[in-house]
Amino acid sequence: MIRAPRAVLGQGEAACSIGIRDGRIEAVAPVDAPLSASREVEFDGDVVVLPGIVDSHVHVCEPGNTDWEGFATATKAAAAGGITTLVDMPIDSVPATVTVEALEAKRAAARGQCYVDVGFWGGAIPGNLADMRRLRAGGVLGFKCFLVDPGVPDFAPLDAIGMEQALIAARDLDVPLLVHAESASVLAGIAPMCGRKYADYLASRPKDVENVAVAQVIEAARRTGGHAHVVHLSSSDAVAMIAEARRAGVQVTAETCPHYLTLAAEDIPDGATPFKCSPPIREGTNRDSLWSGLQQGVIGSVVSDHSPCTVAMKEVSSGNFGTAWGGISSLQLSLSVVWTEARRRGRALSEVVGWMSEAPATLAGLRHKGRIAPGFDADFCVLAPEESFVVEPDRLYHRNTLTPYAGRRLTGVVRETWLRGERVDLTDPRGQLLDSGAMAAVQPIP
Repeated sequence: MIRAPRAVLGQGEAACSIGIRDGRIEAVAPVDAPLSASREVEFDGDVVVLPGIVDSHVHVCEPGNTDWEGFATATKAAAAGGITTLVDMPIDSVPATVTVEALEAKRAAARGQCYVDVGFWGGAIPGNLADMRRLRAGGVLGFKCFLVDPGVPDFAPLDAIGMEQALIAARDLDVPLLVHAESASVLAGIAPMCGRKYADYLASRPKDVENVAVAQVIEAARRTGGHAHVVHLSSSDAVAMIAEARRAGVQVTAETCPHYLTLAAEDIPDGATPFKCSPPIREGTNRDSLWSGLQQGVIGSVVSDHSPCTVAMKEVSSGNFGTAWGGISSLQLSLSVVWTEARRRGRALSEVVGWMSEAPATLAGLRHKGRIAPGFDADFCVLAPEESFVVEPDRLYHRNTLTPYAGRRLTGVVRETWLRGERVDLTDPRGQLLDSGAMAAVQPIP
């Protein structure tokens, strides 16, 4: 039994007792309810018990690129940041998760290393429609595709016809198709940039690169009836398009990321390649409009898009945005980053939980994750929401600790993380590999 003077339940905060049996929540009752339990834990009023954070957009990179990030380091960082479940992206590992054999290689690499629960997305690439069905049967939670070349040899982008075919396949398998929505045709008309100026990098990936692609995604979802999910939305112009489509009954959803909600192009120094990502961090006015889209419910979730690499790949010494790897490492910091900005804007902690726990769990079909309610996994983040800290990279568990948040003061300290009714011990990896629908674990990790 957990007795919490403060806990996030549904749309608000309340005092409650949480009864747990066999790793699941069995009862949620008033905080002083006369319930008996074999063990009782009582928290103080300076912390809030949240549902465990669910991050449905994480690049782990193992096997093949474990020097970028691996399951042990990624899941330890996740646990330290209050994340109890992450879903691994199918790209940046070798092989990419586009066949059942590659999925099994992922599972083999993860086994015995995970401190939190881990699910997997499959990849949709040209020519693997048959593999999509087999991957779904093998346990993936849905599929991810690109509309622009991601620069990875075994993960080619889909054209418009290919995206529609993949969307139909995903629809028939009752899962979403996640789309990296940048337009290859628009990018083809823009000269590649090279140099240290962030303004030049931003100009090389204008909003139209996203806007055109999002329009294509909406039209494909309209025609097929499939669920298309726009990942890492950075262009606020696309919010109105998505809102209109949703009002018309089109199954299109969207996520954004902590860096788009907290950072601004005007504040990025030239040569500061740790800030490089694709799509790019845009202007402060764009950031404010993304917050509006989030508060209106057009953007449903906030996920890290933890996209790590080695320090050398970030071109820190040269500061060349043209050749630096495009990705931001923030897995361990995501909750604190978002809460810091949400608090400043007068948003409630319960809203952050909706964006970072319940919505990503729903997207991935994780039916037992994302809420403090009977029948859900007893996964919790115990947060001190008024306490602050300064980001020190050498205290991060990411394999490569280069981060644009270095030296930044954040509010919200994760005191404890609980997985299925037990505190997470960062010396004892007890995470599970999640099957499709998360009705059961594929394999418990000893």
